[in-house]
Amino acid sequence: MNRRWPNREKTVTTSPRVLVVEDERNIRELVCLHLGLEGYACEGLANGQEALARAERERFDLLVLDLMIPGLDGVSLCRALRRGGPNQDVPILMLTARRDESDKVLGLESGADDYLTKPFGVRELVARARALLRRPRQTSAASDEPVDPPVTIHGIEIDPARRRVRVEGREVELTDQEFRLLHLLATHAGIVFSREALLSKIWRGDTYVTVRSVDTLVKRLRRRIEVDPANPTFLLTVWGVGYKFADV
Repeated sequence: MNRRWPNREKTVTTSPRVLVVEDERNIRELVCLHLGLEGYACEGLANGQEALARAERERFDLLVLDLMIPGLDGVSLCRALRRGGPNQDVPILMLTARRDESDKVLGLESGADDYLTKPFGVRELVARARALLRRPRQTSAASDEPVDPPVTIHGIEIDPARRRVRVEGREVELTDQEFRLLHLLATHAGIVFSREALLSKIWRGDTYVTVRSVDTLVKRLRRRIEVDPANPTFLLTVWGVGYKFADV
């Protein structure tokens, strides 16, 4: 006797895709194992150049990236991803064996969203991955919203659509945080922002950074756009308060 089972609609679920870029095999496999147990589709690579080529072709939901990898180091890879492509807005969790604050700040300012210092616990790794995956991706969430128009102020041209900055006609390459800081201050010329306010607006979500990170970011941006970074004319310090862009 043949039974006919009722037709049921198939529910297709897509697991979040995670790319792990780590040249130490044991760590790479450990990360993939535990993220896989969480239901993530995890893939591993050991070379930064290979990871960049892969990320330029395919879209991922999270990137777990070692700071020191062959082919292309983690900082350079972060910056390359943030300049454009299908993973311009991908959350990036950086792994580093360096404990110096300056190294961690450098990773965050290159475009990473969070970091873990080796050795790390797998529970913390999974918790941070979950937190990053909960954040809405900026380009996908804002794809139907109008892009901010270009801004020109004091000879500085800022084009948000192309993520391009020119100073007196000279094109200047900026990291993701540097671009967002410049755009925020330049579009609110004369308005003073406290360091705490800049932390909440420039660093996305619950990234572990301090107000000193703001000072470091301002110094880096000044080196890129100011004629004399020690005596800035655009990015001005308001002592005891924060920073502002020179008024029109």
